[in-house]
Order: sequence, then structure tokens, then C-alpha cells
Amino acid sequence: MPSMAETIERLRSGLPASNAAPSRLTPLTGFGSNPGALLGYCHVPQQLAPSAPLVVVLHGCTQNAAAYDHGSGWSDLADRHGFALLFPEQQRSNNANTCFNWFEPQDIRRDAGEALSIRQMVSAMCDAHAIDPRRVYVTGLSAGGAMANVMLATYPDVFAGGAIVAGLPFGTATGVPQALERMRGQGGASGAELGALVRAASPHRGPWPTISVWHGASDHTVVPANAAAILDQWRDVHQLGAAPARSGVVDGHRHRVWTDRSGRAVIEEYHIKGFGHGTPLATTGADACGAVGPHMLEAGISSSVHIARHWGLLRAGIDSTAPRAAATPRATAHVHAAAQPAAASVANSVNDVIEKALRSAGLMR
Repeated sequence: MPSMAETIERLRSGLPASNAAPSRLTPLTGFGSNPGALLGYCHVPQQLAPSAPLVVVLHGCTQNAAAYDHGSGWSDLADRHGFALLFPEQQRSNNANTCFNWFEPQDIRRDAGEALSIRQMVSAMCDAHAIDPRRVYVTGLSAGGAMANVMLATYPDVFAGGAIVAGLPFGTATGVPQALERMRGQGGASGAELGALVRAASPHRGPWPTISVWHGASDHTVVPANAAAILDQWRDVHQLGAAPARSGVVDGHRHRVWTDRSGRAVIEEYHIKGFGHGTPLATTGADACGAVGPHMLEAGISSSVHIARHWGLLRAGIDSTAPRAAATPRATAHVHAAAQPAAASVANSVNDVIEKALRSAGLMR
């Protein structure tokens, strides 16, 4: 198991997000009070049918919305299959490594902080584009995956399903030191306690979102024990046993499925053999999608395509491997005045917080 120093180094050593990656995203402004001081971007196909689905995509640490879209290929899938996309984006003034703050209590409560900012963006997209409110989904990588789990827990009445890639269970960390421990698979709630955290996060009592969990077997940044904890958390919420209804191999990787009493698949897991920390891609073959880059890694399986298929977003007879459309230059994003941060100095950089925590623990001088 990696040491705390190794975990911190991995947090700090992620390659910077590529601002040179062509962007197909449009700034989303004026979406609400924005208490989490996030930026918002979207991509809407030219021919979006009424009552189309919406997918919310949350980037990982050291990334931005444009880079994650370029690597994951979500906007290409949206154009071919006719659904809208929302990309919340973290600001360095909130987190020095552009991680969503999945471990800060003020950001992971219903109707507060970053969670409310994302919810406001969803509402704005639904109103502007006549989105089917029954077909709103969320996915994310790493800190974005953990934040996707936050959204599923705090707004289960909003999301029909979620896909958590290299993420963490909801509600088990309150601050950076605990976040680092959880990433290394240490401490936190277990068993039914995990499900209780979700049930306490909102007044909702079901039906619950479907859950797709993706994790690399060789992930040393967010260790695979976190995938097991996410499964425990949502199996308890869905009142399902430990044994899957079926299991098999998809594109060379283990796939397990849990079903409800009607036989509907409500939880699935992809265990990516020999894979580290990142979003699994297939850049060749029948499901080719996306582009290799920082934390966007070739795995012979496209998480974006399989997640979209799991949600029923892929239209029959449409080629999912068509060439990428020409990108338009990324416009400078400006948030509506009402959405500007109420206090730009909400927190020091993550590095400062980490170092203070280590000093207080006597682990750093």
C-alpha cells in the first residue's frame, strides 16, 4: 500500500491539463447563485430532439473540461447519438490542483457549495434545451468520480444513473488528511454505515439511481478498495446482496452486474486488469472513442461508450467510431456576475493544507 508521501506526490505530479487541446464546448453562464464558484461548459448537438438526455461530466484533478472531453470523446458520442452534455469545471482559486472538493463538508451537502452549483447548472440546461428530466446522468474521473458520487447521493431525485471512474464512496472524508487516507484505502465507514450516509444525504427514499463503477486493478493513487466500498455503499442502498446476478468478461476485463427484483440491472462493475489511475479508453476497434492523454489511458475498452450504452443513449444503426468533427476554438469563459465567487479566498491551496496537516501530525518539519 502506498505511503502518505507517495500519495501526496501522486496528487502533485499529475501533468497539467492541456489547454492546447481543441475544445468543442460553449461557456454556460448565468445559471444561478453558484455558491461553489465553479465554471460551466456545455455541448449541445445542432439537431437536439425535444426530451433528449443530459450527461454531466466531471473532470479529474489537474484536468479541465475541454481536456477531459477531448480525451474521453463524450462530445463525439453526443453528436452521433443526440444527447446534451454539461461540463462543470473547477477553478484554481477553489483548489490548487483543480480537484472538485469531494471531501469538504460545505461542498458536498444538498443545496450548498459545489454540489448546489452543479445542480443549478443541470436546471439551467434542462430549462434551456427541453431535457427529459427522467434521463439525466452523471459521470466523472477520480475527484470528479467522487464528486459524481456526491451528486448521486445528494440529488438522487435528479439523476437516473451515475458512472464513477476511479472514484471514492460518498461521505467518508471531511478534510484533506482524511481524503488522503481514503484514497489509500484506510479508515472510513464500512458495511451498512456506507449506505446510511447516502440515505441521510437527502429526503429522497427511492427509486435510486443506477450505478456503474470503473476501477483499475493496479491503481495506486485511488486504490481498488474504494471501488469495493462504492459497491458496498450502493448495494446497501438498493438492498442487494454481495453476490452479483451475473458476471463475465467484456473486452478482456471482469464485468459484474447486480439486478433488482424485476431483473433490471441497477449496479455494474468493471474491474480493469493491469490498469492504473485514469479513464479507460479504446482508441481502435469497434468502440474506438477519445484520445490518449494525461490520465486518459488506453485499456482496450472504452468506458465512455460502455457507459453510454448502459444508459441506453446509443441509437441503433449509428456508427460510434465516426471521425471527430472539426473543433472550434475555445472561447474565454465568463461566469455571469451573479455566479462570481462570494469570497475568492475560501481556502488556501491544497498543498498548503496538506503541509499544515502533516506538520500538525509531526510528519513534516
